[in-house]
Amino acid sequence: MSVREISVEVISRTVRDLFLEANMVLRKDVLRAIRELYDEEKAPKAKEMLNLLLENARIAREEKMAICQDTGLSVVFLEVGEDVHITGGDLNRAVDKGVESAYKDGFLRKSVVRDPLLWDNTGTNTPAEIHVDMVPGDKIKVAVFPKGFGSENKGRIAMLNPTAGEDAVVDFCVDSVKKAGPDACPPYMLGVGIGGTMESCALIAKKALLRSVDSSNPDKHIAALEKKIEQKVRELEIGVMGLGGISTVMGVNIETAPTHIAGLPVAVNISCHALRSASKII
Repeated sequence: MSVREISVEVISRTVRDLFLEANMVLRKDVLRAIRELYDEEKAPKAKEMLNLLLENARIAREEKMAICQDTGLSVVFLEVGEDVHITGGDLNRAVDKGVESAYKDGFLRKSVVRDPLLWDNTGTNTPAEIHVDMVPGDKIKVAVFPKGFGSENKGRIAMLNPTAGEDAVVDFCVDSVKKAGPDACPPYMLGVGIGGTMESCALIAKKALLRSVDSSNPDKHIAALEKKIEQKVRELEIGVMGLGGISTVMGVNIETAPTHIAGLPVAVNISCHALRSASKII
């Protein structure tokens, strides 16, 4: 089996370009979801606000400006092929170099602090939060996710009783949105993780946000659960930016993982309307 070499310089350039794209160009599926909400929405003020969100996205794309002033903590997901040999340096450093270049070249706000209590800003928006999975093949898939903390702060996790069942999962997800209220800039996208352990459940909830807004889980009972949670959340009528109406949520993506028979971990990761990510296969 031949081994394919990929240099750290290529990885750094890819990370840089993807973070610039993610921060300035709103995903097509997100734009489509906001337009659909605009068409469905009846409340005049909410409809006006949805139109402003679309206009903001247009200006950001055309003027090459950040969609939101909170340009997020830099989260990077890497799927590294087992037949790839990374040359020329350290993978983590290559990612951080790409992040630093993007935030400098794009005049993006740098929000990362070295110490969470002392608040000493690193000045580069690094280190990035990096997650690596080894997969078959000779390619690297890079997915970047600048996650703003207005929405990240509203994430929650619960270790439910294993016999609690589906209704308890629905209630927890709906209650998470209710507690968030308008504070995280709805319409929201919900990433939900069910199963695994406490830490892996939270991770798959975040990964769920990388899926297209209009996608469904391939397991029919989980896809039905996504729709059930979405409907229950809409009934809260928080609406876009808290103005009321149906536009509380764009969608719900659920990812699951095997877990222990004695547990039912559930995590909710909320994204604001500016669900920003970009990916590329090297």
